[in-house]
Amino acid sequence: CQKPLTHSIEEARILGNIAREKNLVTQMGNQGTAMSNLRLSSALIKNGIAGTVKEAHVWTNRPVWPQSKGLKVKIKPDAGAEKEWEAAKAKVHWDLWVGCAKNHPYSPEIHPFKWRGLWAFGTGALGDMACHTFNMAYMALNLRNPTTVKATGDGHDGVMYPKSSVIEFEFPEDNGRPAIKVFWYDGGQLPPAELLKDLPKQNTDKGDVPFDSAALIIGDKGKFYSPGDYGGDVGNTGLIVDGEFQNQRTFGKDVEYVRSPGHFTEFANGIKGEGTPMSNFPDYSGPLTETILLGNLAVWSGEKITWDAKNMTAAGATEGVQKMIRHDYLNGYSL
Repeated sequence: CQKPLTHSIEEARILGNIAREKNLVTQMGNQGTAMSNLRLSSALIKNGIAGTVKEAHVWTNRPVWPQSKGLKVKIKPDAGAEKEWEAAKAKVHWDLWVGCAKNHPYSPEIHPFKWRGLWAFGTGALGDMACHTFNMAYMALNLRNPTTVKATGDGHDGVMYPKSSVIEFEFPEDNGRPAIKVFWYDGGQLPPAELLKDLPKQNTDKGDVPFDSAALIIGDKGKFYSPGDYGGDVGNTGLIVDGEFQNQRTFGKDVEYVRSPGHFTEFANGIKGEGTPMSNFPDYSGPLTETILLGNLAVWSGEKITWDAKNMTAAGATEGVQKMIRHDYLNGYSL
């Protein structure tokens, strides 16, 4: 399945349970999981290259589709575009595509791409990209089952996700890794400038600027930086200590980690009985999806969410938040 695997938290939990029960070979399409550089980065952090990790920051250049409070979806074509709309609609089984969601008139402003920005169909910038950009930190720090999540942003209207948001996750201690905070930024939001000042930059027509998507791990020995969505930017990935950048190729040669034959080959090998894809539903991508979608509970509510992962409940959650944990299914569908 493609990321973020499911639209609700309960669906992600159920898919993982089914896959485990039936011993199925599964994989989510967050391709960076199979990239050697992302796996090496995660292994280095686990091995203490940055020391004891205190916090992490992850940001994205999304959304690159329309989403914002008050933004209207066009449901009628402009004059002269009627035939174009009809031709596009003829290629889509619209009722089937809408599925269990609340029905909505067909619009090319929704299908095939811009649905990402609508609560009814998508999961916003966070759901669309965090399974990629959050992935290295998740693998390195086992970022599962946050206890609290809160979000700030420019608000939403229940139709579109906000234009931008900053989301703070609090994770409990895990197997010796202390409790930590992880911050997510989208819609042009970035970490504090103090954290960015000594990172490698990308050259643009506006000069040298911070990479517009990246993960930054803050430890007591230094900062580990991995730009890009997939953790694959080898040249700019490394450790910053006292303002000095050191590429991870200079100190990562002897670190042990499981190499991947590649995203597609890893899945095919699993089908043949030759190992298990790392991004399988029960052990990796299901819990990752749950973590990511929790952020949207906080975006929806505007309040701090206290999460009970075992029982999949949010303390004091509003009806809208509850429906994102466990959907209502329409149009004859059930779970």
